[in-house]
Amino acid sequence: MKSFFQRMTRYYNNLRLQTKLTVTHLVIVTIPMVVIMFFFFTRFYNMLVSDTIRDEQESAIQTAPVIEARVSDILSAHEKLTEHEFYKKLLNPARTESLETLAISREAADFQTEIQNLTNEDFINNVRLYMDIPSQESFFLKSPLKNIAEPLDRARRTYWYGIFAGEPATNALFCPAFYLGSYEARNYGDIAYISKGRTIYEGEWTTIYLSIYFSREHLDKILKDNLSSDSSVAYIINNRDSMVATTDLALSGTYHFSHDLVQESVMSSNNFIMKNILGEDVYAGFNRIRNTDWYMIVAIPSKPLILKSRIFMGLFVLIYLVCILAAFMIATLLSRSLTNRLSTVIDQMTKCRLGLPAALPDSDTQDEIGELVDSYNYMSHMIQSLVEKQAKAAEDLRIAEFNSLQAQMNPHFLYNTMDMINWLSKQGRSQEVTMAIQKLSRFYKLTLSRKQSLSTIQDELEHVSIYVELQNMRFDDNIEFIIDMPDSLMEHAIPKLTFQPVVENSILHGIMEKEEKEGTIVLTGWKDDTDTIVILISDNGVGIPPEKLKNILSEKNITVGSSGTNIAVYNTHRRLQLIYGPEYGLKYSSTPNVGTEVEIRIP
Repeated sequence: MKSFFQRMTRYYNNLRLQTKLTVTHLVIVTIPMVVIMFFFFTRFYNMLVSDTIRDEQESAIQTAPVIEARVSDILSAHEKLTEHEFYKKLLNPARTESLETLAISREAADFQTEIQNLTNEDFINNVRLYMDIPSQESFFLKSPLKNIAEPLDRARRTYWYGIFAGEPATNALFCPAFYLGSYEARNYGDIAYISKGRTIYEGEWTTIYLSIYFSREHLDKILKDNLSSDSSVAYIINNRDSMVATTDLALSGTYHFSHDLVQESVMSSNNFIMKNILGEDVYAGFNRIRNTDWYMIVAIPSKPLILKSRIFMGLFVLIYLVCILAAFMIATLLSRSLTNRLSTVIDQMTKCRLGLPAALPDSDTQDEIGELVDSYNYMSHMIQSLVEKQAKAAEDLRIAEFNSLQAQMNPHFLYNTMDMINWLSKQGRSQEVTMAIQKLSRFYKLTLSRKQSLSTIQDELEHVSIYVELQNMRFDDNIEFIIDMPDSLMEHAIPKLTFQPVVENSILHGIMEKEEKEGTIVLTGWKDDTDTIVILISDNGVGIPPEKLKNILSEKNITVGSSGTNIAVYNTHRRLQLIYGPEYGLKYSSTPNVGTEVEIRIP
């Protein structure tokens, strides 16, 4: 075992640096994902069940009031009929007129009209008045109610009549299809609300029943429309375990929960239970429908949940493999970025055998490789100090003579933009490539136009907007650029390239140095009391330290290592002072970790 580890260690030590870094990065990324996947696998089914139950509970809570509203419509219709003058007279034991006279009265005609108005609604199908009087009575032959009134003999064999007859205390009843006769269900409606009353006929009490029929299909549709899962079933039962409505008759029979069990669960404040039915766990939730003896049950079988969880697990594994592949590619790119820089240093140092050492480009990082590059460049600088000193003097003279246009022409911006365009092209994003090239073309057209040294604020705003758009294409739209310039200032003259160096400084040294690398730049302007135009450019970047802020517009700040943006900002300030006077130019104010404001003043 020891020799095996020694061989593995020796093999690892002899690997190329890029391979080592790739393996290391891949392991660092893979291990947390394996742990997360294991944790997710062991808990996902319970999460899925809980989420499904919660969805069904919320759906049931929304469905119950809809059904209760329909019940309320039935009860409201029933109340209209029972409060009608005709019906009150019909049930009044002290009425003086006979039943035959009442049957052909104006009140009877009004009662018929009220019933027609109710049955014109979508939900109520029919209304019937069953009376325990002989069928040859004028009530059934001559009355305006002859199409509504029926002898009680037609209903004596129905289940609902048996309930009323067997339970004298029952005065009203919601009747599912099972309670109704086949003739009723076929011609009137398959659900009814029936109430019992009594009237005087030939000096004796006789029973009457007022029946309001409506459609079970309407309730079925309400349940289906509000069921959140296709694998679930919702149904309504009454206190006699009769089915009132259901989304699936077969499933509601398979996953049946008795009224006693439902009532016991609701009374124990447990509106959701699990029960094993035919060897399968079934989750069920209950809601009581007010003003009825109904309960709404939502049953969720576990098999579809298990299948859903397995499908999701498969997708998770697929996504996990894609993430591993992406991690491998990222690790390769990161390691290559390090080894390529080391290879550059090694190649440059190898050339020293053939002649004088040449300096490498300054490193834009401060890691160990960056320090190595700095040390090598310092060595090269010491060897060629006289040549470099003369070149430095010539360069300083050229920079001092260049205006902000030349200072702004930062090759890194062009290189980075062209690199971005190349990347977009490789991705096949031709429309974005076209847009980027057009914007870059317009940017340099505005930059390189030398017909006159002055431009307008409007053109300068277009120029800096294009610059920000190109930078946003590089930095994934992380820079929000807001312009609030009065129209009255748009045609005012201003030196070219006044805004762009300041905005570039805000992006590169303000926003891009933040950890999240995103932020906002606001450009606004106005005229003050002295008729001076004040343009304010503010950002929420990292800010500028006080010791650097006091020299930012000083010529002392333009030293070895100064970036192009520092030179451009200083040249912009000096150019404005040379044109307009020492009281004009740029003024910086900044708060570290809050942001920076640049005030540009021109007459």
